[in-house]
Amino acid sequence: MSTSIQIKRIYDPPAKSDGYRVLVDRLWPRGMKKEAADIDEWAKDLAPSTDLRKWFGHEPRLWSDFEKRYMDELRTNDAVKTFAKTHAGEKVITLLYGAKDEEHNHAIVLKKYLATRIKAAK
Repeated sequence: MSTSIQIKRIYDPPAKSDGYRVLVDRLWPRGMKKEAADIDEWAKDLAPSTDLRKWFGHEPRLWSDFEKRYMDELRTNDAVKTFAKTHAGEKVITLLYGAKDEEHNHAIVLKKYLATRIKAAK
């Protein structure tokens, strides 16, 4: 059985098809009540480092460099390896993020990286 990984804004309504819902932001999303978030896990350690997040600042012109730098962080992040092993049996994992930009956010990079790590963990 392969694991399907999808991404979704935390502000979008939860759905049964979300499977295991994981918030992957280091900071709690503004205006989101914890009760309303309907998450299974808050995996802060999968998010970019504070320095990288601040450097990027959601500037689309920095996207390519951000993607490379974040991938480098993920390769050396033990929390990512642990997460992949722990959740390799899940049918569906939904990575939740708070950023407004749906085309330039860390969850896109994390999804790509986790897809390969989870396959390797099986």
